[in-house]
Amino acid sequence: MARIRLINAEEANPEVKEIYEKTLRGKPGNVQKALAHRPEMLKNFLSFYASVGRSLDRKLYELIYLQVSFINGCRYCTQHHVASSKRVGLTAEDWTALQAGSYSRYNEKERAALTYVEKLTRTPHQITDVDFNGLKKHFSDPEIVDIHMLAGLANLRRARVRIPGRRNSYPG
Repeated sequence: MARIRLINAEEANPEVKEIYEKTLRGKPGNVQKALAHRPEMLKNFLSFYASVGRSLDRKLYELIYLQVSFINGCRYCTQHHVASSKRVGLTAEDWTALQAGSYSRYNEKERAALTYVEKLTRTPHQITDVDFNGLKKHFSDPEIVDIHMLAGLANLRRARVRIPGRRNSYPG
């Protein structure tokens, strides 16, 4: 059972209806329906969400989001990013490798980012200068900001609203 009521278009106030129709093209997700309780937050979140990760190559963006989603067992995020990762050439073998935490199939830059976000997700209090310097070797400061924000955003989604009948697992 959902822990909070999700606001559908039919019951949304005019401001939220406009966001649903214009920004989300009539297809709000459950996260947006939950945020609709706070219209100003919904509006700000959507523009923030759209800006995160834009300095990163799209393949790396998808690798990071998927890796964090796999670690967290977030079925919702995984389903959406498996679909979008296909558009950048990721395959079932990539998803299996990410689930296993095996990064050997990726280039050095991708491995550095994946290793870092795994540690950032699993044991953030154990991040050291050595870990951070691994990123600095391959990424600019703006890219590092995006890596942190993208991992943080994917981790935030871990705390998403539970949807009835959905489990937290890889979609197969």
